[in-house]
Amino acid sequence: MKKIASILFNKYLIAISFFIVWMLFFDQRDLFYVREQKQKLKELENKKHYYQHEIEKAKKDLTDLQNNPAALEKFAREHYMMKKDGEDIFIVESPVAGTKK
Repeated sequence: MKKIASILFNKYLIAISFFIVWMLFFDQRDLFYVREQKQKLKELENKKHYYQHEIEKAKKDLTDLQNNPAALEKFAREHYMMKKDGEDIFIVESPVAGTKK
């Protein structure tokens, strides 16, 4: 019994225990803060990958529009509703979900 008490009240064991508890729960960069920051980092890396992919796609579209007149015409017709002389354009819009007429 005395041996157990001397181990529990050892000043080094108490200091190490206090340090561990302090670092895990009370420090400015505790365990929960570090986990949250890692999650944010992962989200930002995913966004970075997405935007890099979109940049590559935009660059490909740009070179295609600069070098291919058919692609330029298609882009103008789809995005700016341009037409040739003598053509009629009919725009068909799909109904929005949840609305009734």
